[in-house]
Amino acid sequence: MTDSIADEVRRLRTVEQLTVGEIRARTGLGRNRVHELLRGVPPPERSRRPNAKDDLRAAAVELRAEGHSVDGIARQLGVAKSTAYQWVRHLPLAEGGAGAERRRAHAALMVEARWAAHREAREAARTAEHEHAAGLVGSLTDRDLLLLGAAVYWCEGTKSKPWRRDDRLQFVNSDPGLLALFLRFLEVCGIHRAVPSYRVSIHETADLDAAVTWWVRRLDLPVERFQRANLKKHRPATVRRNVGDDYRGCLVITVPRSRELYWRIEGMIAELFQSVERCEPELTASEA
Repeated sequence: MTDSIADEVRRLRTVEQLTVGEIRARTGLGRNRVHELLRGVPPPERSRRPNAKDDLRAAAVELRAEGHSVDGIARQLGVAKSTAYQWVRHLPLAEGGAGAERRRAHAALMVEARWAAHREAREAARTAEHEHAAGLVGSLTDRDLLLLGAAVYWCEGTKSKPWRRDDRLQFVNSDPGLLALFLRFLEVCGIHRAVPSYRVSIHETADLDAAVTWWVRRLDLPVERFQRANLKKHRPATVRRNVGDDYRGCLVITVPRSRELYWRIEGMIAELFQSVERCEPELTASEA
């Protein structure tokens, strides 16, 4: 009997969509008894009271479908973030579309804002270190240029090997600062810029004439001393970063009849190495 009453009450709710009051009038049961039998059964749509936020909820669903975040929905609708989340938590964000683009743009702006102050402080510290270091250099004497030039050549220049003797100076680099330092070293050694030969080594897809003109003007070199360029074959499969208008290849400086000067550099480097082993440190890096 009890099961049949429960089935009837549920039928009245689900099939006929009656309210609690209407079910009580039909069956004669008390309010608490009807509520107990209807536990878990939703009320009919017609009995639901209108909610003042129904329009906001619908707007939140639409905004979510367009790709807006919970924070964005809460700001636009003027509701709490927790409320906006409850309304749209069943609607995950799609990966693509305009909404995703907006989220990525917003994330990029947040990252930029977060790191802008850090970069500014880092650049200020970098500038201060540059200024401090520049004050330590001062003017260079001929002896300074001899030692610096010898050290630079030993790092970047062509050197003889026991299995391949080639006692001549050839310096290859793409850094105009290092090349200018090597040319000053040669001048201190009595070799004018009109003595060496010059050659540009560059990829065949680059503008060779523009590169030669740039090196001539940048280092004040005689254009008639430039030899045929060394063109590197283009390989489409290779991803190159040295491209664009500021790519001028490498400059090769070859000094003719420079065997004695090469031997002199060998001697200076050997003595430099021995002097480093003998000297006592006078200034630490932190004191500099």
